[in-house]
Amino acid sequence: MAQKTLLKGRVLSFTSSPFEGEPTEAVKISEAVLIEDGRISAVADADGLRNTHPDAKVVDHGQNVIMAGFVDAHVHYPQTAMIASWGKRLIDWLNTYTFPEEMKFGDPTYASEIANRYLDLTSEHGTTTMCSFCTVHPESVEAIFNAAQQRNQRVVAGKTCMDRNAPEGLRDTAQTAYDQSQALLEKWHGVDRLSYAITPRFSPTSTPEQLDAMGALWAEHPHCLMQTHLSEQTDEIAWVRELFPEARDYLDTYEKFGLLGSHGLYGHVIHLEARERDRLREVDAALIHCPTSNTFIGSGLFDMNGLMRDGHRVGLATDTGGGSSFSMLRTMAAAYEIGQLRGTPLHAAQLLWLSTVGSARTLRLDDCIGNVAPGMEADLIVLDLASTPAITQREACAEDLWEAIFPTIMMGDDRAITEVWIAGRRVSN
Repeated sequence: MAQKTLLKGRVLSFTSSPFEGEPTEAVKISEAVLIEDGRISAVADADGLRNTHPDAKVVDHGQNVIMAGFVDAHVHYPQTAMIASWGKRLIDWLNTYTFPEEMKFGDPTYASEIANRYLDLTSEHGTTTMCSFCTVHPESVEAIFNAAQQRNQRVVAGKTCMDRNAPEGLRDTAQTAYDQSQALLEKWHGVDRLSYAITPRFSPTSTPEQLDAMGALWAEHPHCLMQTHLSEQTDEIAWVRELFPEARDYLDTYEKFGLLGSHGLYGHVIHLEARERDRLREVDAALIHCPTSNTFIGSGLFDMNGLMRDGHRVGLATDTGGGSSFSMLRTMAAAYEIGQLRGTPLHAAQLLWLSTVGSARTLRLDDCIGNVAPGMEADLIVLDLASTPAITQREACAEDLWEAIFPTIMMGDDRAITEVWIAGRRVSN
């Protein structure tokens, strides 16, 4: 008989989007969640579930918040060791820090070490699913998928493809990018809780021939995600114009090669032109907001209010290691601060939705992760709303749940994550 676990606390579920109407009306608070065979089997009042399932092991979390694990929609796990590297704009930062570190991932031992370190660090911060760029080396993809498979963790990843404007040890070709990506996709996609994402890094590091090859591969596997970068910095956009003088805009460098579609994930998207915004919305592509990265590297301010108002599919991400933290709490705080700078502060319910349901929607996984509801996979976290003295004294003055949660979003870290459950198994804290 499968082990049943009953978690008691303030169980937070989303019944709709908090960007559509009053944010708090999109949320339901329940008393308990029942986990059975790796999934959520019920969310209801505690006494009712206890009476119906007397054989369940009960874990009482008191006033702590039980919610879906965080979903990080855009990361670079190979940049774990060089996170928080000082003082460069995007292109110089790649050449100075990122590319030298990524050169090491042809070594399977090193790749495995960093993959496991990354999954340990993110689990401690409450992240249960992520979508990661790997490096040009197939070994880097094998490492993250093997590490995730051992943990029964839901992870999306793909081999980064680059055949120009990168060091020799990090370049492939149009043909090898296609062949290696296809082989990895066929080996890993859909195995256990793993998904493959076709991954051209961005237009400046791929020739038209390679972009065309990636577009052909995606056309052959349209059920897969495709992830890349778009309109992160103004000097990057100028570089794209030089490399693709015939293109209408940055997005056109993907669109003309078959790399624009509903299963596309476009990271950053800060400096979009009107045509780009219209086309991305028209195809229902996913836009990924990376706030700590955008401020750390000096990229600009994402237009959350305008893009959500226009009906775009938006997720939230740390962008490790351009982003300066592994924590989705810190990422939410940065998203709030960017919203303030644009004159549209985000409600706590909106921030939590972006880091769970919203990001799961961008990965086309919201049918199985990102929320607390019967039938969903049991990836859960428990939030302590009084995890530090500074947060405790603020939470003590709160007049409602949202006022109690907000200090943890703004000041919380891994100490606020008291438990993490992946596929119905407690894994940390």
